[in-house]
Amino acid sequence: MKTDLNYQLQIIRRGAVDIISEKELIKKLEASIKNKKPLKIKAGFDPTAPDLHLGHTVLLRKLRQFQDLGHQVFFLIGDFTGRIGDPSGRSEIRKQLSPEEVQKNAETYKKQVCKVLDMDKLRVVFNGKWFDKMPGLEFAKLLTHYTATRLLERDDFTKRIKEQKPIYLSEFIYPILQGYDSVMLEADVELGGTDQIFNLLVGRDLQKDFNQEPQVVLTMPLLVGTDGVQKMSKSYGNYIGITEPAGEMFGKIMSISDELMLKYYELLTDEDLSEVKKMHPKEAKVRLAKLIIVQYHSQAAADKEENEFSRVFSQKETPEDLLEYSTNGTKTILAVLTESKLVSSGNEARRLIKQGAVSLDGKKIEKEDFVLKSSGVLKAGSRRFLKILIK
Repeated sequence: MKTDLNYQLQIIRRGAVDIISEKELIKKLEASIKNKKPLKIKAGFDPTAPDLHLGHTVLLRKLRQFQDLGHQVFFLIGDFTGRIGDPSGRSEIRKQLSPEEVQKNAETYKKQVCKVLDMDKLRVVFNGKWFDKMPGLEFAKLLTHYTATRLLERDDFTKRIKEQKPIYLSEFIYPILQGYDSVMLEADVELGGTDQIFNLLVGRDLQKDFNQEPQVVLTMPLLVGTDGVQKMSKSYGNYIGITEPAGEMFGKIMSISDELMLKYYELLTDEDLSEVKKMHPKEAKVRLAKLIIVQYHSQAAADKEENEFSRVFSQKETPEDLLEYSTNGTKTILAVLTESKLVSSGNEARRLIKQGAVSLDGKKIEKEDFVLKSSGVLKAGSRRFLKILIK
Protein backbone atom coordinates (compact mmCIF):
# COMPACT_ATOMS: atom_id res chain seq x y z
CA MET A 1 0.00 0.00 0.00
CA LYS A 2 1.16 3.54 -0.81
CA THR A 3 1.81 5.18 2.56
CA ASP A 4 2.23 8.78 1.34
CA LEU A 5 -1.10 10.50 2.12
CA ASN A 6 -0.47 13.50 -0.15
CA TYR A 7 0.43 11.20 -3.05
CA GLN A 8 -2.78 9.22 -2.58
CA LEU A 9 -4.85 12.41 -2.49
CA GLN A 10 -3.20 13.72 -5.65
CA ILE A 11 -4.07 10.53 -7.54
CA ILE A 12 -7.62 10.35 -6.18
CA ARG A 13 -8.40 14.01 -6.93
CA ARG A 14 -7.33 13.88 -10.59
CA GLY A 15 -10.40 14.30 -12.79
CA ALA A 16 -12.85 13.98 -9.86
CA VAL A 17 -15.83 16.36 -9.72
CA ASP A 18 -17.16 15.78 -6.19
CA ILE A 19 -15.55 14.32 -3.07
CA ILE A 20 -18.09 14.24 -0.24
CA SER A 21 -16.37 14.90 1.95
CA GLU A 22 -12.64 15.29 1.43
CA LYS A 23 -12.19 15.75 5.17
CA GLU A 24 -13.74 12.31 5.74
CA LEU A 25 -11.63 10.83 2.95
CA ILE A 26 -8.43 12.12 4.56
CA LYS A 27 -9.51 10.63 7.90
CA LYS A 28 -10.20 7.25 6.29
CA LEU A 29 -6.88 7.29 4.41
CA GLU A 30 -4.93 8.19 7.55
CA ALA A 31 -6.54 5.28 9.41
CA SER A 32 -5.90 2.97 6.46
CA ILE A 33 -2.20 3.87 6.36
CA LYS A 34 -1.80 3.67 10.13
CA ASN A 35 -3.53 0.28 10.46
CA LYS A 36 -2.19 -1.06 7.14
CA LYS A 37 -5.78 -1.90 6.19
CA PRO A 38 -6.99 -1.12 2.67
CA LEU A 39 -10.19 0.85 2.18
CA LYS A 40 -13.19 -0.85 0.59
CA ILE A 41 -13.90 0.89 -2.71
CA LYS A 42 -17.22 0.20 -4.42
CA ALA A 43 -18.61 0.93 -7.86
CA GLY A 44 -21.81 -0.56 -9.20
CA PHE A 45 -22.57 -1.43 -12.81
CA ASP A 46 -25.97 -2.51 -14.06
CA PRO A 47 -25.35 -4.79 -17.07
CA THR A 48 -27.93 -3.08 -19.28
CA ALA A 49 -25.77 -3.25 -22.43
CA PRO A 50 -23.21 -5.86 -23.49
CA ASP A 51 -20.37 -3.62 -24.64
CA LEU A 52 -18.28 -1.05 -22.80
CA HIS A 53 -17.00 2.17 -24.36
CA LEU A 54 -14.40 4.74 -23.31
CA GLY A 55 -17.05 6.60 -21.31
CA HIS A 56 -17.28 3.62 -18.96
CA THR A 57 -13.51 3.48 -18.57
CA VAL A 58 -13.39 6.88 -16.83
CA LEU A 59 -14.77 5.17 -13.74
CA LEU A 60 -12.82 1.96 -14.35
CA ARG A 61 -9.54 3.87 -14.53
CA LYS A 62 -10.27 5.56 -11.20
CA LEU A 63 -10.95 2.12 -9.71
CA ARG A 64 -7.61 0.92 -11.10
CA GLN A 65 -5.88 3.87 -9.43
CA PHE A 66 -7.38 2.82 -6.10
CA GLN A 67 -6.12 -0.72 -6.76
CA ASP A 68 -2.62 0.58 -7.49
CA LEU A 69 -2.73 2.58 -4.25
CA GLY A 70 -3.32 -0.69 -2.41
CA HIS A 71 -7.05 -0.54 -1.69
CA GLN A 72 -9.67 -3.28 -2.17
CA VAL A 73 -12.00 -2.64 -5.10
CA PHE A 74 -15.45 -4.20 -5.28
CA PHE A 75 -16.89 -4.38 -8.79
CA LEU A 76 -20.58 -4.75 -8.04
CA ILE A 77 -22.69 -6.09 -10.88
CA GLY A 78 -26.36 -5.23 -10.43
CA ASP A 79 -27.88 -8.46 -11.64
CA PHE A 80 -30.90 -7.66 -9.44
CA THR A 81 -31.10 -3.87 -9.88
CA GLY A 82 -30.41 -4.26 -13.61
CA ARG A 83 -33.83 -5.87 -13.88
CA ILE A 84 -35.36 -2.66 -12.50
CA GLY A 85 -33.36 0.08 -14.21
CA ASP A 86 -31.62 3.14 -12.77
CA PRO A 87 -33.72 6.31 -13.34
CA SER A 88 -30.66 8.59 -13.09
CA GLY A 89 -30.59 11.04 -15.98
CA ARG A 90 -33.66 9.46 -17.59
CA SER A 91 -36.77 11.22 -18.83
CA GLU A 92 -38.64 7.92 -19.04
CA ILE A 93 -38.49 4.44 -17.53
CA ARG A 94 -35.70 2.16 -18.70
CA LYS A 95 -36.45 -1.03 -20.57
CA GLN A 96 -36.92 -3.96 -18.19
CA LEU A 97 -34.31 -6.67 -18.87
CA SER A 98 -34.85 -10.38 -18.45
CA PRO A 99 -32.63 -12.36 -16.05
CA GLU A 100 -31.08 -14.07 -19.10
CA GLU A 101 -30.18 -10.73 -20.72
CA VAL A 102 -28.68 -9.45 -17.47
CA GLN A 103 -26.54 -12.56 -16.97
CA LYS A 104 -25.31 -12.54 -20.57
CA ASN A 105 -24.33 -8.87 -20.36
CA ALA A 106 -22.72 -9.38 -16.95
CA GLU A 107 -20.43 -12.08 -18.33
CA THR A 108 -19.42 -9.76 -21.17
CA TYR A 109 -18.64 -7.00 -18.66
CA LYS A 110 -16.36 -9.31 -16.70
CA LYS A 111 -14.43 -10.22 -19.85
CA GLN A 112 -13.99 -6.59 -20.88
CA VAL A 113 -13.04 -4.90 -17.58
CA CYS A 114 -9.86 -6.97 -17.44
CA LYS A 115 -8.49 -4.53 -20.03
CA VAL A 116 -8.44 -1.86 -17.30
CA LEU A 117 -8.64 -3.51 -13.89
CA ASP A 118 -6.25 -5.92 -12.17
CA MET A 119 -8.50 -8.98 -11.98
CA ASP A 120 -6.23 -10.66 -9.42
CA LYS A 121 -6.97 -7.84 -6.99
CA LEU A 122 -10.64 -7.38 -7.87
CA ARG A 123 -13.66 -8.61 -5.96
CA VAL A 124 -16.61 -9.14 -8.31
CA VAL A 125 -19.93 -9.30 -6.45
CA PHE A 126 -23.58 -9.57 -7.56
CA ASN A 127 -26.31 -7.82 -5.60
CA GLY A 128 -28.72 -10.62 -6.40
CA LYS A 129 -26.81 -12.53 -3.73
CA TRP A 130 -28.73 -10.62 -1.02
CA PHE A 131 -31.77 -9.24 -2.82
CA ASP A 132 -32.92 -12.51 -4.39
CA LYS A 133 -33.09 -14.09 -0.92
CA MET A 134 -34.56 -11.11 0.94
CA PRO A 135 -37.99 -11.88 2.48
CA GLY A 136 -40.85 -9.57 1.58
CA LEU A 137 -41.22 -8.19 5.10
CA GLU A 138 -37.51 -7.38 5.33
CA PHE A 139 -37.73 -5.69 1.93
CA ALA A 140 -40.66 -3.58 3.15
CA LYS A 141 -38.70 -2.61 6.28
CA LEU A 142 -35.77 -1.51 4.10
CA LEU A 143 -38.06 0.94 2.29
CA THR A 144 -38.95 2.62 5.61
CA HIS A 145 -35.42 4.06 5.75
CA TYR A 146 -36.27 6.70 3.13
CA THR A 147 -39.24 8.97 2.44
CA ALA A 148 -41.06 9.71 -0.79
CA THR A 149 -40.51 13.40 -0.08
CA ARG A 150 -36.71 12.97 -0.19
CA LEU A 151 -36.88 10.88 -3.35
CA LEU A 152 -39.00 13.50 -5.11
CA GLU A 153 -36.21 16.04 -4.51
CA ARG A 154 -34.03 14.46 -7.19
CA ASP A 155 -33.77 16.47 -10.40
CA ASP A 156 -34.82 13.59 -12.69
CA PHE A 157 -38.15 13.19 -10.91
CA THR A 158 -38.78 16.92 -10.50
CA LYS A 159 -38.34 17.39 -14.24
CA ARG A 160 -40.72 14.53 -15.03
CA ILE A 161 -43.39 15.93 -12.74
CA LYS A 162 -43.18 19.32 -14.49
CA GLU A 163 -43.49 17.59 -17.86
CA GLN A 164 -46.35 15.42 -16.53
CA LYS A 165 -44.45 12.22 -17.26
CA PRO A 166 -44.99 9.12 -15.11
CA ILE A 167 -42.66 7.98 -12.32
CA TYR A 168 -42.93 4.30 -11.49
CA LEU A 169 -42.61 2.86 -7.99
CA SER A 170 -39.83 0.55 -9.18
CA GLU A 171 -37.78 3.66 -10.05
CA PHE A 172 -38.53 5.11 -6.62
CA ILE A 173 -36.95 2.21 -4.82
CA TYR A 174 -33.85 1.95 -7.04
CA PRO A 175 -31.70 4.45 -5.04
CA ILE A 176 -32.57 2.62 -1.82
CA LEU A 177 -31.45 -0.69 -3.32
CA GLN A 178 -28.18 0.83 -4.54
CA GLY A 179 -27.63 2.37 -1.11
CA TYR A 180 -28.24 -0.98 0.58
CA ASP A 181 -25.46 -2.48 -1.58
CA SER A 182 -23.09 -0.12 0.27
CA VAL A 183 -24.43 -1.36 3.59
CA MET A 184 -23.85 -4.99 2.63
CA LEU A 185 -20.29 -4.29 1.48
CA GLU A 186 -19.57 -1.82 4.29
CA ALA A 187 -18.08 0.45 1.63
CA ASP A 188 -15.63 3.18 2.62
CA VAL A 189 -15.80 4.95 -0.76
CA GLU A 190 -18.30 4.68 -3.60
CA LEU A 191 -17.61 5.94 -7.11
CA GLY A 192 -20.08 7.00 -9.77
CA GLY A 193 -20.74 9.47 -12.56
CA THR A 194 -22.03 12.95 -11.76
CA ASP A 195 -25.54 11.77 -12.68
CA GLN A 196 -25.30 9.23 -9.84
CA ILE A 197 -24.74 11.63 -6.96
CA PHE A 198 -28.27 11.29 -5.51
CA ASN A 199 -27.99 7.50 -5.38
CA LEU A 200 -24.53 7.67 -3.83
CA LEU A 201 -25.71 10.03 -1.10
CA VAL A 202 -28.59 7.67 -0.30
CA GLY A 203 -25.90 5.08 0.43
CA ARG A 204 -24.36 7.41 3.01
CA ASP A 205 -27.73 7.91 4.69
CA LEU A 206 -28.51 4.19 4.84
CA GLN A 207 -25.10 3.35 6.28
CA LYS A 208 -25.75 5.83 9.11
CA ASP A 209 -29.12 4.14 9.76
CA PHE A 210 -27.35 0.78 9.95
CA ASN A 211 -24.75 2.18 12.37
CA GLN A 212 -21.92 2.16 9.84
CA GLU A 213 -19.43 4.92 9.13
CA PRO A 214 -20.82 6.64 6.00
CA GLN A 215 -18.99 6.13 2.74
CA VAL A 216 -17.17 8.94 0.98
CA VAL A 217 -18.83 9.79 -2.33
CA LEU A 218 -16.57 10.41 -5.33
CA THR A 219 -18.06 11.39 -8.67
CA MET A 220 -16.36 11.44 -12.05
CA PRO A 221 -17.47 13.50 -15.06
CA LEU A 222 -19.47 11.99 -17.88
CA LEU A 223 -17.17 11.70 -20.89
CA VAL A 224 -18.38 13.77 -23.83
CA GLY A 225 -18.68 11.76 -27.04
CA THR A 226 -16.89 12.30 -30.33
CA ASP A 227 -19.55 14.81 -31.42
CA GLY A 228 -18.34 17.16 -28.68
CA VAL A 229 -21.89 17.74 -27.43
CA GLN A 230 -23.65 14.74 -25.86
CA LYS A 231 -22.25 12.35 -23.30
CA MET A 232 -20.66 9.29 -24.90
CA SER A 233 -23.39 6.77 -25.66
CA LYS A 234 -24.14 4.04 -28.19
CA SER A 235 -27.61 5.51 -28.63
CA TYR A 236 -26.10 8.83 -29.76
CA GLY A 237 -23.65 7.14 -32.15
CA ASN A 238 -20.77 9.17 -30.65
CA TYR A 239 -18.95 6.41 -28.80
CA ILE A 240 -15.60 4.61 -29.04
CA GLY A 241 -16.00 0.99 -27.99
CA ILE A 242 -13.12 -0.68 -26.18
CA THR A 243 -13.53 -3.78 -28.37
CA GLU A 244 -13.64 -1.84 -31.65
CA PRO A 245 -10.93 -2.48 -34.25
CA ALA A 246 -7.80 -0.38 -33.72
CA GLY A 247 -8.38 1.47 -36.99
CA GLU A 248 -11.84 2.57 -35.89
CA MET A 249 -10.51 3.82 -32.57
CA PHE A 250 -7.67 5.73 -34.23
CA GLY A 251 -9.94 7.46 -36.75
CA LYS A 252 -12.56 8.44 -34.20
CA ILE A 253 -9.99 9.93 -31.83
CA MET A 254 -8.38 11.90 -34.64
CA SER A 255 -11.81 13.39 -35.43
CA ILE A 256 -12.42 14.98 -32.01
CA SER A 257 -11.85 18.68 -31.30
CA ASP A 258 -8.61 19.95 -29.75
CA GLU A 259 -10.49 21.10 -26.65
CA LEU A 260 -12.11 17.70 -26.17
CA MET A 261 -8.74 16.03 -26.72
CA LEU A 262 -7.36 17.61 -23.54
CA LYS A 263 -10.32 16.28 -21.54
CA TYR A 264 -9.70 12.80 -22.95
CA TYR A 265 -6.05 13.06 -21.90
CA GLU A 266 -7.11 13.98 -18.36
CA LEU A 267 -9.73 11.26 -17.95
CA LEU A 268 -8.35 8.43 -20.10
CA THR A 269 -4.57 8.64 -19.57
CA ASP A 270 -1.97 9.36 -16.89
CA GLU A 271 -0.11 11.89 -19.05
CA ASP A 272 1.12 15.22 -17.68
CA LEU A 273 -1.34 17.77 -19.09
CA SER A 274 1.20 20.60 -18.94
CA GLU A 275 3.42 18.64 -21.32
CA VAL A 276 0.52 17.76 -23.62
CA LYS A 277 -0.36 21.46 -23.98
CA LYS A 278 3.15 22.15 -25.34
CA MET A 279 2.61 19.69 -28.21
CA HIS A 280 1.16 20.53 -31.63
CA PRO A 281 -2.55 19.51 -31.55
CA LYS A 282 -2.17 16.96 -34.34
CA GLU A 283 0.89 15.40 -32.71
CA ALA A 284 -0.93 15.30 -29.37
CA LYS A 285 -3.99 13.69 -30.93
CA VAL A 286 -1.92 10.98 -32.60
CA ARG A 287 -0.22 10.28 -29.28
CA LEU A 288 -3.61 10.07 -27.54
CA ALA A 289 -4.91 7.62 -30.15
CA LYS A 290 -1.82 5.44 -29.77
CA LEU A 291 -1.97 5.46 -25.96
CA ILE A 292 -5.57 4.24 -26.03
CA ILE A 293 -4.95 1.62 -28.72
CA VAL A 294 -1.95 0.25 -26.80
CA GLN A 295 -4.18 -0.25 -23.77
CA TYR A 296 -6.99 -2.05 -25.60
CA HIS A 297 -5.02 -3.71 -28.42
CA SER A 298 -1.21 -3.59 -28.63
CA GLN A 299 1.80 -1.41 -29.42
CA ALA A 300 2.09 -3.05 -32.83
CA ALA A 301 -1.53 -2.17 -33.64
CA ALA A 302 -0.97 1.43 -32.54
CA ASP A 303 2.13 1.79 -34.74
CA LYS A 304 0.34 0.24 -37.71
CA GLU A 305 -2.63 2.60 -37.42
CA GLU A 306 -0.36 5.64 -37.12
CA ASN A 307 1.39 4.65 -40.36
CA GLU A 308 -1.91 3.89 -42.08
CA PHE A 309 -3.41 7.20 -40.97
CA SER A 310 -0.43 9.09 -42.31
CA ARG A 311 -0.59 7.22 -45.63
CA VAL A 312 -4.33 7.69 -46.12
CA PHE A 313 -4.82 11.22 -44.87
CA SER A 314 -1.49 12.93 -45.40
CA GLN A 315 -0.92 11.33 -48.78
CA LYS A 316 -4.64 11.19 -49.69
CA GLU A 317 -4.56 7.49 -50.50
CA THR A 318 -7.15 4.75 -50.05
CA PRO A 319 -6.52 2.20 -47.26
CA GLU A 320 -5.08 -1.19 -48.06
CA ASP A 321 -7.03 -4.42 -47.46
CA LEU A 322 -10.47 -2.89 -48.04
CA LEU A 323 -13.43 -4.99 -46.97
CA GLU A 324 -15.79 -5.80 -49.83
CA TYR A 325 -19.59 -5.68 -49.91
CA SER A 326 -21.65 -7.07 -52.78
CA THR A 327 -25.10 -5.72 -53.62
CA ASN A 328 -27.52 -5.95 -56.53
CA GLY A 329 -27.77 -2.23 -57.26
CA THR A 330 -31.19 -1.72 -55.69
CA LYS A 331 -30.31 -0.97 -52.07
CA THR A 332 -30.25 2.49 -50.53
CA ILE A 333 -27.14 3.97 -48.95
CA LEU A 334 -28.85 3.69 -45.55
CA ALA A 335 -29.38 -0.06 -46.03
CA VAL A 336 -25.82 -0.63 -47.26
CA LEU A 337 -24.24 1.30 -44.39
CA THR A 338 -26.14 -0.66 -41.73
CA GLU A 339 -26.21 -4.12 -43.33
CA SER A 340 -22.47 -4.02 -44.05
CA LYS A 341 -21.91 -2.90 -40.43
CA LEU A 342 -19.82 0.01 -41.67
CA VAL A 343 -21.82 1.97 -39.08
CA SER A 344 -23.34 0.67 -35.85
CA SER A 345 -26.92 1.87 -36.33
CA GLY A 346 -29.38 3.58 -38.61
CA ASN A 347 -29.21 6.69 -36.44
CA GLU A 348 -25.46 6.93 -36.92
CA ALA A 349 -25.85 6.42 -40.67
CA ARG A 350 -28.43 9.22 -40.89
CA ARG A 351 -26.23 11.53 -38.83
CA LEU A 352 -23.20 10.95 -41.07
CA ILE A 353 -25.25 11.49 -44.25
CA LYS A 354 -26.72 14.71 -42.82
CA GLN A 355 -23.20 15.92 -41.96
CA GLY A 356 -22.00 15.26 -45.51
CA ALA A 357 -19.59 12.62 -44.22
CA VAL A 358 -20.63 9.82 -46.60
CA SER A 359 -19.23 9.58 -50.14
CA LEU A 360 -18.76 7.17 -53.03
CA ASP A 361 -15.49 7.60 -54.93
CA GLY A 362 -15.16 11.07 -53.43
CA LYS A 363 -18.69 12.28 -54.33
CA LYS A 364 -20.85 13.17 -51.33
CA ILE A 365 -24.12 11.32 -50.82
CA GLU A 366 -26.65 13.73 -49.34
CA LYS A 367 -29.87 11.69 -49.21
CA GLU A 368 -30.49 8.53 -47.21
CA ASP A 369 -32.71 7.08 -49.95
CA PHE A 370 -29.87 7.33 -52.51
CA VAL A 371 -29.60 3.99 -54.34
CA LEU A 372 -26.12 2.55 -54.89
CA LYS A 373 -26.09 1.47 -58.54
CA SER A 374 -22.35 1.49 -59.27
CA SER A 375 -19.24 -0.08 -57.79
CA GLY A 376 -16.68 2.06 -55.99
CA VAL A 377 -15.10 2.94 -52.66
CA LEU A 378 -17.65 4.00 -50.05
CA LYS A 379 -16.40 6.24 -47.24
CA ALA A 380 -18.27 6.94 -43.99
CA GLY A 381 -16.85 9.48 -41.58
CA SER A 382 -13.15 10.18 -41.58
CA ARG A 383 -11.82 6.64 -41.40
CA ARG A 384 -14.28 3.96 -42.55
CA PHE A 385 -14.04 2.57 -46.07
CA LEU A 386 -15.84 -0.19 -47.95
CA LYS A 387 -15.38 -1.52 -51.47
CA ILE A 388 -18.79 -1.75 -53.13
CA LEU A 389 -19.27 -4.44 -55.78
CA ILE A 390 -22.42 -4.40 -57.92
CA LYS A 391 -23.39 -7.89 -59.03
